[in-house]
Amino acid sequence: MPTHTVVIPSDVPMVALLGSRDELLRTMERSFPRVDVHVRGNEFRLTGESAELALVERLIDELIAIVGAGQPLNRDAVERAVGMLRSQTSDRPADVLTMNIVSNRGRTIRPKTLNQKHYVEAIDQHTVVFGIGPAGTGKTYLAMAKAVAALQAKQVTRIILTRPAVEAGERLGFLPGTLNDKIDPYLRPLYDALHDMIDPDSIPRLMASGTIEVAPLAYMRGRTLNDAFIILDEAQNTSAEQMKMFLTRLGFGSRMVVTGDVTQVDLPGGTTSGLRIVQDILRGVEDVHFATLTSQDVVRHRLVSAIVDAYGRHDAGARAAGRTRAARSTR
Repeated sequence: MPTHTVVIPSDVPMVALLGSRDELLRTMERSFPRVDVHVRGNEFRLTGESAELALVERLIDELIAIVGAGQPLNRDAVERAVGMLRSQTSDRPADVLTMNIVSNRGRTIRPKTLNQKHYVEAIDQHTVVFGIGPAGTGKTYLAMAKAVAALQAKQVTRIILTRPAVEAGERLGFLPGTLNDKIDPYLRPLYDALHDMIDPDSIPRLMASGTIEVAPLAYMRGRTLNDAFIILDEAQNTSAEQMKMFLTRLGFGSRMVVTGDVTQVDLPGGTTSGLRIVQDILRGVEDVHFATLTSQDVVRHRLVSAIVDAYGRHDAGARAAGRTRAARSTR
């Protein structure tokens, strides 16, 4: 079996590559079971199949680049870098994992997967972008980060965040309080993301001045939104009419991002999701982009990705069984 030796530059601390108690080294070993990895001093000694050795060497180069950019490594970053290398994409994992969108209180928001990077780039390049994918893929969070970055760069003068007020399989009944109190539960996820990206003390001031507006979708009717970054969240819960109404609010100097998961529609029976049909209606329209995220882009607990895949297999099996029953009934 061939053996390669990779010498790490003296200005790169080995502990940054190996992790606390060699956690990152063990992650590399689990990711490449056909390669023996031995570390001595500032050298990696690799023994195994040539193709796998080349991938490990590329991985080490990418990890060095990430550390050199001042970003700490963790197990998740190493695993995602391995996944990108195995997908044989032309994008470097280091470019994906060090792409900064916005920083606040020492925390920097970045894409963590290749599809997330392409999604963020599409927002820069197109006026209307649809981010479609399962829960936990960062659709809304990354769109919010791009909105805050655009506001800070004075590319827009305000941020408008909206979502339809549809219960997720429950009936909340007559909520007490003012109108704002009643709609607050529907908009709370947007407030939570805002607090991660903007100093919480400044949010009330920005909202009072109209620089940031968070409102239910029904409030958008009859408006023209100029010089704004507009985000429609949970768009799978819009009707076809609501989707058309929202998209036609676009004014001069504005950008729109529409996010949703077509597998989690909470509309009453018989109502067609506007997010499902808009893909057929606007596909191919200039300056409109559809970005698709998958379970591989989930950035929550690693179990969430497995749950999304399990539900996808169950739904596919149910559809196949339905088609089989329908075919038998016609015989």
